[in-house]
Amino acid sequence: SAAKGEAITFVTMYGWSNDLFFAPANPGILVYDSNGNPIEGDVSSQVKLWDNGTRTNQSPGKDVVHPGVVLNASITEVSGTDAQGNTYLSASSLIQATLTYNGNSTFTLTLKNISGGTANQTPLSPGVWAVSYIAGGQLLNKNPLYSNGMPTTSGLTAVSEMGNNVILTASIKTMTGIFTPLSPILVVVYNGIENPIYKNGEKDQGIGLKLLAQKGNADTLATSLRKMAGVKAVYVLAAAGTKVLLPKINGQAGGSVSQNLSIENGDRLAIATMYGFSNDWFFASMGNGVDATQKGDISATIGLYDNGTAVNQFPGAGITQFNLAGTPLQEDMLIMPVPNPNAFTTLPGVSDMIRVTLY
Repeated sequence: SAAKGEAITFVTMYGWSNDLFFAPANPGILVYDSNGNPIEGDVSSQVKLWDNGTRTNQSPGKDVVHPGVVLNASITEVSGTDAQGNTYLSASSLIQATLTYNGNSTFTLTLKNISGGTANQTPLSPGVWAVSYIAGGQLLNKNPLYSNGMPTTSGLTAVSEMGNNVILTASIKTMTGIFTPLSPILVVVYNGIENPIYKNGEKDQGIGLKLLAQKGNADTLATSLRKMAGVKAVYVLAAAGTKVLLPKINGQAGGSVSQNLSIENGDRLAIATMYGFSNDWFFASMGNGVDATQKGDISATIGLYDNGTAVNQFPGAGITQFNLAGTPLQEDMLIMPVPNPNAFTTLPGVSDMIRVTLY
């Protein structure tokens, strides 16, 4: 799965070499054009041959002796001739890469070894692949597997020297996972009525939750709630500087907001915020919210829901997700909890994504 601006990259060993590998130039092979149309067909021209820089290159072929002479150089592209003068056909003459669009922002990249019978016949090793998230129009990691002109890593060395993808796979998994910004938090204090934001198992009420769930805009919902009997106060809490609450990544603290509340016995409290990298998912207080007079961590009372108004795609990788410059594809379903695992991935626990505390 991928969104506009995201790219797929991979590495696989040129098997009959000391430390060469095939990979696209960074950041990888784009899967959508500038207009958001899926790219399909032969993308072999984007695959390159690279020297890992850790072994002196012998003449490529089945008689290469491993591991070979140690070298301490940086990663470089092999364009016809390596540093030792050995010659190579273009990467696209040895490996065929084909991109197929499967619908709903999912693609299949097929790699085929076509080196047989050429001067550079070689097996290919099991590989490692990655797709980087995009946020604010920028890829979060433009060089997930290697960096041209820089020293290699132990994981990539294992692939390029031995065809062993275990270490690099494990390394990439530590950087792989789900994260999302949260839209400005809607908080409602009410008394004598049920949770006015939504009702599980029913359709969207048409009072503004759809706009929050699809686009992160709580203003319409806030206006509707303020007109309801039994609603005492409504707040929309935006993070300073960013408005959205940014996730806790790369050593940065997650975004946070707070609000002083005037509470009386019998008051209840509920919140709602968009799961930003989704089509129409939202976090919200479960059931009838919580007793607004209680103190402490109430994160366990928050659930993740599908608003049922937009077709779902992989979170953070959907061409129709509003926060990835898409236009949601409308549907008409009931509001339901988001399954976990779901059709796309396994999410962290809700309390690992959002924390709510009353003081």
